[in-house]
Amino acid sequence: MDSKKKVDVIYRRIDDAFLDPHVFRKDSMLGVPGVMGAYLKGNVSIVNAPGTGISDDKAVCAYVPDMIKYYLSEEPIISNVPTYICERPQDLQYTLDHIEKLVVKPVDMSGGYGVTIMDTLTKAEVEEVKEKIKANPREFIAQPKMMLSTHATYIEDENCFEPRHIDLRTFTLMGKDFSYVLPGGLSRVALKKDSLIVNSSQGGGSKDTWVIMDQSSLDNSHAHGQTQSQSQSQS
Repeated sequence: MDSKKKVDVIYRRIDDAFLDPHVFRKDSMLGVPGVMGAYLKGNVSIVNAPGTGISDDKAVCAYVPDMIKYYLSEEPIISNVPTYICERPQDLQYTLDHIEKLVVKPVDMSGGYGVTIMDTLTKAEVEEVKEKIKANPREFIAQPKMMLSTHATYIEDENCFEPRHIDLRTFTLMGKDFSYVLPGGLSRVALKKDSLIVNSSQGGGSKDTWVIMDQSSLDNSHAHGQTQSQSQSQS
């Protein structure tokens, strides 16, 4: 930018500690000095607000169904991926007994780092992972290996389309009194052949995601919008 411009929303991708050298790490060269002051005064919104990193702890996955029941008084619509918290003795034993069928993940890393798909390892490597888990169970979770969908993907090196594994990441905007689920999302694709790791930091890519709506649903949506507009005009 060649001049000062008002910013309403900041999309944060760095750790809390580097966000503002006036508040957190004084040696940070990544953050913006004073941004926390503006945030606390309500002058700017930070998407991925300070403190939300707690959800990066992968052990949280195991508690999502309970969160839905507790906070929403509802049953989950989509089943959770079974998550074994190695800190729990029973889960630890299950993980060690069935480790060849599982995916082991460190709880405190992101971007696909540290994810170990156990059926791709040698026996010696499997034993090495077991020893790491037993030495510090709190640092790991385990989940069944989930076979992702595949989609035709253009591979430049091969000059052709080939199947690659993908997943869909959806987004919800949280307001003060309501939440809004965006009608679309980000499809991440594992560009490496046979890989299940779709993270961009591990060589993954992305695809545009289109949501197809049939005409009847579209008509109902327009009718609903017109009704709301009329109600607001009359009030």
